[in-house]
Amino acid sequence: MARPKNTTETVQITLSATPQVKELLEELSRSGFYGKNAADTALVLLKEKIRDLQRDGQAPSPQFIPKNQDN
Repeated sequence: MARPKNTTETVQITLSATPQVKELLEELSRSGFYGKNAADTALVLLKEKIRDLQRDGQAPSPQFIPKNQDN
């Protein structure tokens, strides 16, 4: 089953890594647990680490602005 389209705005960033890091990301991708490729896996691991930092008070939490709802 196809996953639904992401409705959150995204921007593209470019990361440079060593061949060893790329190889490790590809290895982690093979199971499909973290993502389907090295880029997906890097994103999942990055978001996981950011959440850890937020939980530990070392990174700010996102500020959510509620959408105006018509009553």
